[in-house]
Amino acid sequence: MRLYFTVMIRTQYAKTMSNYKRTTEFEKEYKKLASKYRSLDQDLTTFEKIISKFPTGQGSKFVIVHSGQNFKIVKARLMCKSLRGSSLRIVYAYHETDITFMYIELYFKGDKVDNDYERVKEYIKTHTLGKVN
Repeated sequence: MRLYFTVMIRTQYAKTMSNYKRTTEFEKEYKKLASKYRSLDQDLTTFEKIISKFPTGQGSKFVIVHSGQNFKIVKARLMCKSLRGSSLRIVYAYHETDITFMYIELYFKGDKVDNDYERVKEYIKTHTLGKVN
């Protein structure tokens, strides 16, 4: 009984381990917005805690934009304390096989109407060996 319990804890811990990576475009957008909205670091940390439990999100604040064989691209609202009631939009890819999150795009809804579909298509193209849906 004790051996099973130990193995179960290690397996559960391994499933919660995840990697967060950023594209160069996302990094530029993040730096620009972080200088404008001081709470963005803390807001992103909170967001990462949520998606580590629910990788493709939960509720109406998350929309799966693309569902591929090994990964899903999700567009979500990122609540920002500095904005007081308004939110940023974040687009990320969740790779199911190695439990990795790749941040693709970050923008303020007031500055930009919608996400950059060309950037999402390019990401899909590079990760499905040229097969774009």
